Amino acid sequence: MRNLGLAFLFTILLHQCFFRPHGGVEATGAGFIQTRGPHFVLNGDLFYANGFNAYWLMYVAADPTQRSKVSAAFREARSHDLTVARTWAFSDGGYRALQYAPGAYNQDMFQGLDFVVAEARRYGMKLILSFANNYDSFGGKKQYVNWARAQGGGGGLASDDDFFTHPLVRTYYKNHIRTVLNRQNTFTGIRYKDDPTIMAWELMNEPRCTSDSSGRTIQMAWFVKSIDRNHLLEVGTDFVANNRVSGIDFATVHSYPDQWLSNSNDESQLSFMNNWLDAHIQDAQYVLRKPILIAEFGKSWKDRDQLFNAVYYKIYASAKRGGAAAGGLFWQLLTEGMDSFRDGYEVVLGQSSSTGDLIARQSHKLYQVRKIFGRMRNQERWRKARAARKGQWQSGSRNGRKGVGN
Repeated sequence: MRNLGLAFLFTILLHQCFFRPHGGVEATGAGFIQTRGPHFVLNGDLFYANGFNAYWLMYVAADPTQRSKVSAAFREARSHDLTVARTWAFSDGGYRALQYAPGAYNQDMFQGLDFVVAEARRYGMKLILSFANNYDSFGGKKQYVNWARAQGGGGGLASDDDFFTHPLVRTYYKNHIRTVLNRQNTFTGIRYKDDPTIMAWELMNEPRCTSDSSGRTIQMAWFVKSIDRNHLLEVGTDFVANNRVSGIDFATVHSYPDQWLSNSNDESQLSFMNNWLDAHIQDAQYVLRKPILIAEFGKSWKDRDQLFNAVYYKIYASAKRGGAAAGGLFWQLLTEGMDSFRDGYEVVLGQSSSTGDLIARQSHKLYQVRKIFGRMRNQERWRKARAARKGQWQSGSRNGRKGVGN
Protein backbone atom coordinates (compact mmCIF):
# COMPACT_ATOMS: atom_id res chain seq x y z
CA MET A 1 0.00 0.00 0.00
CA ARG A 2 2.88 2.37 0.80
CA ASN A 3 4.36 1.96 -2.70
CA LEU A 4 0.93 2.52 -4.27
CA GLY A 5 0.57 5.68 -2.20
CA LEU A 6 3.95 6.98 -3.37
CA ALA A 7 3.08 6.18 -6.98
CA PHE A 8 -0.24 8.03 -6.63
CA LEU A 9 1.52 11.05 -5.09
CA PHE A 10 4.11 11.02 -7.88
CA THR A 11 1.35 11.02 -10.51
CA ILE A 12 -0.42 13.98 -8.87
CA LEU A 13 2.79 15.98 -8.56
CA LEU A 14 3.81 15.16 -12.13
CA HIS A 15 0.55 16.48 -13.54
CA GLN A 16 1.07 19.68 -11.57
CA CYS A 17 4.39 20.30 -13.34
CA PHE A 18 4.58 22.84 -16.11
CA PHE A 19 6.91 21.59 -18.85
CA ARG A 20 8.62 24.60 -20.32
CA PRO A 21 10.42 23.86 -23.61
CA HIS A 22 13.59 25.77 -22.76
CA GLY A 23 15.48 27.20 -19.83
CA GLY A 24 13.71 25.45 -16.95
CA VAL A 25 16.57 23.29 -15.65
CA GLU A 26 19.24 24.63 -13.36
CA ALA A 27 22.94 23.97 -13.99
CA THR A 28 24.31 20.86 -12.31
CA GLY A 29 26.38 22.76 -9.78
CA ALA A 30 29.22 21.56 -7.59
CA GLY A 31 29.57 18.09 -6.15
CA PHE A 32 30.65 14.69 -7.40
CA ILE A 33 28.05 12.45 -9.01
CA GLN A 34 27.65 9.25 -6.99
CA THR A 35 25.48 6.16 -7.22
CA ARG A 36 22.85 4.86 -4.82
CA GLY A 37 21.54 1.50 -5.95
CA PRO A 38 20.33 1.87 -9.57
CA HIS A 39 20.41 5.68 -9.48
CA PHE A 40 22.82 8.55 -9.94
CA VAL A 41 22.88 10.98 -7.01
CA LEU A 42 24.14 14.56 -6.81
CA ASN A 43 24.28 16.22 -3.39
CA GLY A 44 21.81 13.70 -2.02
CA ASP A 45 19.21 14.09 -4.80
CA LEU A 46 18.61 11.87 -7.81
CA PHE A 47 20.42 12.96 -10.96
CA TYR A 48 19.44 12.18 -14.54
CA ALA A 49 21.81 12.76 -17.44
CA ASN A 50 20.37 14.25 -20.59
CA GLY A 51 23.24 15.13 -22.82
CA PHE A 52 25.31 14.65 -25.93
CA ASN A 53 28.46 13.27 -27.46
CA ALA A 54 31.05 15.61 -28.95
CA TYR A 55 34.25 13.67 -29.52
CA TRP A 56 35.82 16.71 -31.19
CA LEU A 57 35.96 19.07 -28.20
CA MET A 58 39.66 18.66 -27.31
CA TYR A 59 40.71 18.51 -30.96
CA VAL A 60 39.04 21.83 -31.76
CA ALA A 61 39.98 23.53 -28.48
CA ALA A 62 43.67 22.79 -29.10
CA ASP A 63 43.56 25.72 -31.54
CA PRO A 64 42.89 28.87 -29.48
CA THR A 65 41.31 30.57 -32.51
CA GLN A 66 38.64 27.83 -32.65
CA ARG A 67 37.73 27.66 -28.98
CA SER A 68 34.65 29.78 -29.53
CA LYS A 69 33.07 26.69 -31.13
CA VAL A 70 33.50 24.75 -27.89
CA SER A 71 31.99 27.63 -25.92
CA ALA A 72 29.11 27.86 -28.40
CA ALA A 73 28.41 24.12 -28.09
CA PHE A 74 28.18 24.31 -24.30
CA ARG A 75 26.11 27.49 -24.45
CA GLU A 76 23.62 25.98 -26.92
CA ALA A 77 23.50 22.76 -24.91
CA ARG A 78 22.66 24.64 -21.73
CA SER A 79 19.98 26.63 -23.54
CA HIS A 80 18.33 23.23 -24.16
CA ASP A 81 18.91 22.22 -20.54
CA LEU A 82 21.47 19.51 -21.32
CA THR A 83 23.65 18.53 -18.38
CA VAL A 84 26.27 15.99 -19.53
CA ALA A 85 28.77 15.80 -22.40
CA ARG A 86 30.84 12.78 -23.36
CA THR A 87 34.13 13.30 -25.18
CA TRP A 88 37.60 11.87 -25.78
CA ALA A 89 40.58 12.26 -23.45
CA PHE A 90 42.73 10.44 -25.98
CA SER A 91 44.36 10.93 -29.36
CA ASP A 92 47.23 8.52 -29.75
CA GLY A 93 49.80 8.92 -32.51
CA GLY A 94 49.07 10.45 -35.89
CA TYR A 95 48.02 13.99 -36.75
CA ARG A 96 47.62 16.41 -33.80
CA ALA A 97 47.98 13.64 -31.27
CA LEU A 98 47.56 14.21 -27.56
CA GLN A 99 50.00 11.35 -26.84
CA TYR A 100 52.45 11.25 -29.75
CA ALA A 101 54.64 8.54 -28.19
CA PRO A 102 54.24 6.45 -25.03
CA GLY A 103 54.23 8.92 -22.15
CA ALA A 104 55.03 11.91 -24.42
CA TYR A 105 52.30 14.55 -24.72
CA ASN A 106 51.49 17.50 -26.94
CA GLN A 107 50.82 20.29 -24.46
CA ASP A 108 48.75 22.28 -26.95
CA MET A 109 46.32 19.37 -27.13
CA PHE A 110 46.34 18.91 -23.37
CA GLN A 111 45.58 22.60 -22.92
CA GLY A 112 42.71 22.10 -25.35
CA LEU A 113 41.30 19.44 -23.01
CA ASP A 114 41.94 21.77 -20.07
CA PHE A 115 39.83 24.39 -21.81
CA VAL A 116 37.02 21.89 -22.42
CA VAL A 117 36.90 20.96 -18.73
CA ALA A 118 37.05 24.62 -17.69
CA GLU A 119 34.23 25.62 -20.07
CA ALA A 120 32.06 22.73 -18.95
CA ARG A 121 32.57 23.94 -15.40
CA ARG A 122 31.68 27.51 -16.39
CA TYR A 123 28.42 26.38 -18.01
CA GLY A 124 27.49 24.05 -15.14
CA MET A 125 27.85 20.83 -17.12
CA LYS A 126 29.32 17.44 -16.26
CA LEU A 127 31.74 15.47 -18.46
CA ILE A 128 32.37 11.81 -19.22
CA LEU A 129 35.95 11.42 -20.45
CA SER A 130 37.11 8.32 -22.31
CA PHE A 131 40.71 7.09 -21.95
CA ALA A 132 41.16 5.16 -25.22
CA ASN A 133 39.49 3.92 -28.38
CA ASN A 134 38.73 0.39 -29.49
CA TYR A 135 38.92 1.52 -33.12
CA ASP A 136 41.78 2.87 -35.20
CA SER A 137 40.42 6.42 -35.20
CA PHE A 138 42.63 8.65 -33.06
CA GLY A 139 45.09 5.77 -32.63
CA GLY A 140 43.09 3.28 -30.64
CA LYS A 141 44.32 0.02 -29.17
CA LYS A 142 46.17 -0.69 -32.43
CA GLN A 143 48.49 2.27 -31.80
CA TYR A 144 49.39 0.97 -28.33
CA VAL A 145 50.21 -2.46 -29.75
CA ASN A 146 52.30 -0.89 -32.54
CA TRP A 147 54.21 1.19 -29.98
CA ALA A 148 55.03 -1.98 -28.04
CA ARG A 149 56.21 -3.73 -31.22
CA ALA A 150 58.42 -0.76 -32.10
CA GLN A 151 60.03 -0.91 -28.64
CA GLY A 152 61.03 -4.52 -29.12
CA GLY A 153 58.18 -5.89 -27.10
CA GLY A 154 56.83 -7.78 -30.09
CA GLY A 155 56.98 -11.17 -28.46
CA GLY A 156 53.46 -12.42 -28.06
CA LEU A 157 51.92 -9.43 -29.85
CA ALA A 158 49.85 -11.36 -32.36
CA SER A 159 46.81 -9.07 -32.63
CA ASP A 160 45.26 -5.85 -31.38
CA ASP A 161 43.55 -7.88 -28.63
CA ASP A 162 46.95 -8.07 -26.95
CA PHE A 163 46.23 -4.52 -25.81
CA PHE A 164 44.32 -6.10 -22.94
CA THR A 165 46.92 -8.65 -21.82
CA HIS A 166 50.46 -7.77 -22.92
CA PRO A 167 52.49 -6.34 -19.97
CA LEU A 168 54.19 -3.56 -21.94
CA VAL A 169 50.98 -2.40 -23.61
CA ARG A 170 49.16 -2.44 -20.28
CA THR A 171 51.97 -0.34 -18.81
CA TYR A 172 51.56 2.24 -21.58
CA TYR A 173 47.82 2.34 -21.01
CA LYS A 174 48.13 2.65 -17.23
CA ASN A 175 50.65 5.46 -17.66
CA HIS A 176 48.16 7.35 -19.84
CA ILE A 177 45.39 6.89 -17.28
CA ARG A 178 47.70 8.08 -14.51
CA THR A 179 48.75 11.12 -16.55
CA VAL A 180 45.16 12.18 -17.26
CA LEU A 181 43.97 11.63 -13.68
CA ASN A 182 46.83 13.66 -12.24
CA ARG A 183 46.70 16.43 -14.85
CA GLN A 184 46.51 19.91 -13.30
CA ASN A 185 44.20 22.06 -15.39
CA THR A 186 46.07 25.11 -16.69
CA PHE A 187 42.88 27.21 -16.58
CA THR A 188 41.40 26.21 -13.21
CA GLY A 189 44.42 24.87 -11.32
CA ILE A 190 42.39 21.80 -10.30
CA ARG A 191 43.69 18.29 -10.86
CA TYR A 192 41.33 16.24 -13.00
CA LYS A 193 40.95 13.59 -10.30
CA ASP A 194 39.75 16.31 -7.89
CA ASP A 195 37.40 18.13 -10.27
CA PRO A 196 33.65 17.47 -9.80
CA THR A 197 33.04 18.85 -13.31
CA ILE A 198 34.02 15.35 -14.46
CA MET A 199 31.13 12.96 -13.85
CA ALA A 200 32.88 9.75 -14.85
CA TRP A 201 35.78 8.10 -16.60
CA GLU A 202 35.32 5.59 -19.39
CA LEU A 203 37.93 2.85 -19.74
CA MET A 204 37.54 2.64 -23.51
CA ASN A 205 35.13 3.60 -26.24
CA GLU A 206 33.26 0.43 -27.25
CA PRO A 207 35.95 -2.07 -26.20
CA ARG A 208 35.96 -5.44 -27.91
CA CYS A 209 38.24 -8.39 -27.24
CA THR A 210 37.32 -11.00 -29.84
CA SER A 211 39.66 -13.57 -28.30
CA ASP A 212 37.69 -13.46 -25.03
CA SER A 213 33.95 -13.30 -25.59
CA SER A 214 33.30 -13.32 -21.83
CA GLY A 215 34.41 -9.69 -21.56
CA ARG A 216 36.50 -10.38 -18.46
CA THR A 217 39.72 -9.38 -20.18
CA ILE A 218 38.63 -5.75 -20.62
CA GLN A 219 39.29 -4.53 -17.11
CA MET A 220 41.39 -1.83 -15.50
CA ALA A 221 38.89 -0.62 -12.92
CA TRP A 222 41.10 -1.43 -9.95
CA PHE A 223 43.92 0.75 -11.31
CA VAL A 224 41.71 3.80 -11.90
CA LYS A 225 40.15 3.48 -8.45
CA SER A 226 43.58 3.17 -6.82
CA ILE A 227 44.32 6.75 -7.97
CA ASP A 228 40.88 8.35 -8.06
CA ARG A 229 38.14 7.45 -5.59
CA ASN A 230 36.11 10.57 -6.33
CA HIS A 231 34.74 9.79 -9.76
CA LEU A 232 32.45 7.19 -11.23
CA LEU A 233 33.83 4.67 -13.71
CA GLU A 234 32.27 2.83 -16.62
CA VAL A 235 33.57 0.28 -19.07
CA GLY A 236 32.25 1.69 -22.34
CA THR A 237 30.43 -1.50 -23.33
CA ASP A 238 27.40 -3.54 -22.30
CA PHE A 239 28.92 -6.88 -21.28
CA VAL A 240 27.17 -7.97 -18.08
CA ALA A 241 30.36 -9.70 -16.94
CA ASN A 242 32.28 -6.41 -17.17
CA ASN A 243 29.67 -4.31 -15.47
CA ARG A 244 29.42 -6.71 -12.52
CA VAL A 245 32.94 -5.76 -11.47
CA SER A 246 32.78 -3.85 -8.18
CA GLY A 247 34.91 -0.97 -9.46
CA ILE A 248 32.48 -0.30 -12.32
CA ASP A 249 29.81 2.09 -11.06
CA PHE A 250 27.27 2.07 -13.89
CA ALA A 251 26.44 0.29 -17.12
CA THR A 252 26.34 1.81 -20.60
CA VAL A 253 24.88 0.86 -23.96
CA HIS A 254 25.13 2.30 -27.45
CA SER A 255 22.21 2.04 -29.85
CA TYR A 256 22.26 2.46 -33.65
CA PRO A 257 19.43 0.34 -35.06
CA ASP A 258 19.75 1.86 -38.53
CA GLN A 259 23.30 0.45 -38.71
CA TRP A 260 22.57 -2.87 -37.02
CA LEU A 261 19.47 -3.61 -39.13
CA SER A 262 20.31 -1.62 -42.23
CA ASN A 263 18.16 -3.82 -44.48
CA SER A 264 15.07 -3.45 -42.28
CA ASN A 265 12.44 -0.73 -42.35
CA ASP A 266 12.07 1.94 -39.68
CA GLU A 267 9.29 0.07 -37.89
CA SER A 268 11.37 -3.08 -37.53
CA GLN A 269 14.37 -1.10 -36.35
CA LEU A 270 12.33 0.72 -33.69
CA SER A 271 10.71 -2.51 -32.51
CA PHE A 272 14.11 -4.15 -32.13
CA MET A 273 15.55 -1.15 -30.30
CA ASN A 274 12.61 -0.95 -27.88
CA ASN A 275 12.95 -4.62 -26.94
CA TRP A 276 16.72 -4.32 -26.73
CA LEU A 277 16.58 -1.30 -24.43
CA ASP A 278 13.93 -2.96 -22.25
CA ALA A 279 16.19 -6.00 -21.78
CA HIS A 280 19.23 -3.91 -20.86
CA ILE A 281 17.32 -1.65 -18.48
CA GLN A 282 15.92 -4.74 -16.74
CA ASP A 283 19.38 -6.31 -16.50
CA ALA A 284 20.77 -3.11 -14.98
CA GLN A 285 18.01 -2.93 -12.39
CA TYR A 286 17.64 -6.57 -11.36
CA VAL A 287 20.96 -8.26 -12.27
CA LEU A 288 23.57 -5.51 -11.95
CA ARG A 289 21.61 -3.26 -9.57
CA LYS A 290 23.37 -0.26 -11.08
CA PRO A 291 22.30 2.74 -13.15
CA ILE A 292 22.36 2.39 -16.92
CA LEU A 293 23.18 5.23 -19.30
CA ILE A 294 22.38 5.10 -23.02
CA ALA A 295 25.76 6.66 -23.71
CA GLU A 296 25.34 6.83 -27.49
CA PHE A 297 22.27 6.77 -29.65
CA GLY A 298 21.46 8.35 -32.95
CA LYS A 299 20.19 8.10 -36.46
CA SER A 300 20.87 9.85 -39.74
CA TRP A 301 18.72 12.91 -40.22
CA LYS A 302 15.84 11.02 -41.88
CA ASP A 303 13.12 10.23 -39.29
CA ARG A 304 15.57 11.04 -36.51
CA ASP A 305 12.90 12.54 -34.26
CA GLN A 306 11.04 9.22 -34.19
CA LEU A 307 14.09 7.45 -32.79
CA PHE A 308 14.86 10.23 -30.29
CA ASN A 309 11.26 10.07 -29.09
CA ALA A 310 11.47 6.30 -28.61
CA VAL A 311 14.76 6.40 -26.67
CA TYR A 312 13.63 9.31 -24.52
CA TYR A 313 10.35 7.57 -23.73
CA LYS A 314 12.14 4.43 -22.51
CA ILE A 315 14.38 6.51 -20.24
CA TYR A 316 11.53 8.60 -18.87
CA ALA A 317 9.21 5.63 -18.36
CA SER A 318 11.90 3.89 -16.30
CA ALA A 319 12.89 7.03 -14.39
CA LYS A 320 9.39 7.94 -13.25
CA ARG A 321 8.99 4.42 -11.82
CA GLY A 322 12.30 4.73 -9.97
CA GLY A 323 13.98 2.39 -12.45
CA ALA A 324 17.61 2.07 -13.51
CA ALA A 325 17.53 4.12 -16.73
CA ALA A 326 19.52 7.20 -15.75
CA GLY A 327 19.71 9.18 -18.99
CA GLY A 328 20.83 9.32 -22.58
CA LEU A 329 23.50 11.06 -24.67
CA PHE A 330 22.76 11.55 -28.38
CA TRP A 331 25.37 11.35 -31.10
CA GLN A 332 26.55 13.97 -31.92
CA LEU A 333 26.35 17.70 -31.16
CA LEU A 334 27.91 20.18 -33.57
CA THR A 335 27.67 23.93 -33.78
CA GLU A 336 27.65 26.35 -36.69
CA GLY A 337 30.67 26.33 -38.99
CA MET A 338 31.67 22.67 -38.43
CA ASP A 339 30.66 21.12 -41.75
CA SER A 340 33.85 19.05 -41.94
CA PHE A 341 32.76 17.16 -38.79
CA ARG A 342 29.36 16.16 -40.15
CA ASP A 343 28.75 12.40 -40.27
CA GLY A 344 25.04 12.28 -41.04
CA TYR A 345 24.13 11.89 -37.36
CA GLU A 346 24.94 15.43 -36.27
CA VAL A 347 22.54 17.68 -34.41
CA VAL A 348 23.05 21.42 -34.83
CA LEU A 349 20.59 22.84 -32.35
CA GLY A 350 20.25 26.13 -34.21
CA GLN A 351 19.23 24.25 -37.37
CA SER A 352 17.14 21.41 -35.91
CA SER A 353 14.15 23.04 -34.24
CA SER A 354 11.99 19.91 -33.92
CA THR A 355 14.86 17.79 -32.58
CA GLY A 356 15.93 20.63 -30.32
CA ASP A 357 12.45 20.86 -28.83
CA LEU A 358 12.42 17.11 -28.18
CA ILE A 359 15.77 17.35 -26.43
CA ALA A 360 14.71 20.29 -24.26
CA ARG A 361 11.41 18.65 -23.28
CA GLN A 362 13.25 15.49 -22.22
CA SER A 363 15.65 17.56 -20.12
CA HIS A 364 12.79 19.22 -18.32
CA LYS A 365 10.80 16.02 -17.81
CA LEU A 366 13.79 14.32 -16.19
CA TYR A 367 14.42 17.39 -14.07
CA GLN A 368 10.83 17.28 -12.85
CA VAL A 369 11.19 13.58 -12.01
CA ARG A 370 14.24 14.48 -9.96
CA LYS A 371 12.42 17.31 -8.16
CA ILE A 372 9.35 15.16 -7.46
CA PHE A 373 11.39 12.32 -6.00
CA GLY A 374 13.27 14.90 -3.96
CA ARG A 375 9.99 16.28 -2.64
CA MET A 376 8.75 12.79 -1.81
CA ARG A 377 12.06 12.07 -0.07
CA ASN A 378 11.72 15.23 2.02
CA GLN A 379 8.16 14.29 2.94
CA GLU A 380 9.35 10.84 4.03
CA ARG A 381 12.09 12.44 6.13
CA TRP A 382 9.50 14.78 7.70
CA ARG A 383 7.23 11.86 8.55
CA LYS A 384 10.09 9.94 10.15
CA ALA A 385 11.22 12.99 12.11
CA ARG A 386 7.66 13.61 13.32
CA ALA A 387 7.32 9.96 14.35
CA ALA A 388 10.65 10.15 16.21
CA ARG A 389 9.61 13.33 18.03
CA LYS A 390 6.27 11.75 18.92
CA GLY A 391 8.06 8.68 20.29
CA GLN A 392 10.37 10.85 22.37
CA TRP A 393 7.40 12.84 23.74
CA GLN A 394 5.51 9.68 24.63
CA SER A 395 8.58 8.20 26.31
CA GLY A 396 9.14 11.39 28.28
CA SER A 397 5.49 11.53 29.26
CA ARG A 398 5.56 7.97 30.60
CA ASN A 399 8.73 8.65 32.55
CA GLY A 400 7.12 11.78 34.02
CA ARG A 401 4.07 9.87 35.20
CA LYS A 402 6.30 7.31 36.87
CA GLY A 403 8.10 10.06 38.78
CA VAL A 404 4.89 11.55 40.18
CA GLY A 405 4.13 8.56 42.40
CA ASN A 406 7.54 8.45 44.05
